[in-house]
Amino acid sequence: MASNPSFDISTGADLQEVDNAVNQALKEVAQRYDFKGTACSIEFDRPKAEIKLAADDEFRMDQLLDVLRGKMIKRAVPVRNLKVGENIPAAGTSVRRVIGLTQGIDQETAKKITKAIKEQGFKKVQAAIQGEEIRVSAPSRDELQAVMGYLRAQDFGIELKFGNYRG
Repeated sequence: MASNPSFDISTGADLQEVDNAVNQALKEVAQRYDFKGTACSIEFDRPKAEIKLAADDEFRMDQLLDVLRGKMIKRAVPVRNLKVGENIPAAGTSVRRVIGLTQGIDQETAKKITKAIKEQGFKKVQAAIQGEEIRVSAPSRDELQAVMGYLRAQDFGIELKFGNYRG
């Protein structure tokens, strides 16, 4: 007997693309006139999946964040997966900020997604949490397509990726 068609729901950013976006943002900051003579910096901590920003004041911090977001959008990094922290005061008027990258669906969000699928009343659709992913299976490919369309229209606070489609 053949198994049911299925697909996986996951989330996360390609860390190489994040690294490229950070490098492009640093180049732009180095070239921009309004950043000349400032101590603004962007550091990407790949193992922790965090970006650390430092700026002279809150205004420049906002500009730095805008530059970084713009570069990430151009590199197709999902900005909905960024957890932007609060400004942390440092020496003088300088501020720091830590941005976390969501790399996997947390249990709370996974439960919300599976609950939404079940409440929608799709016929014979099964959703199972598997670590940081959700496997959705159904006897009909059309039902799976309907589930994908439904989930794309919903807002769970993260960018959903649909992959590993098995027919």
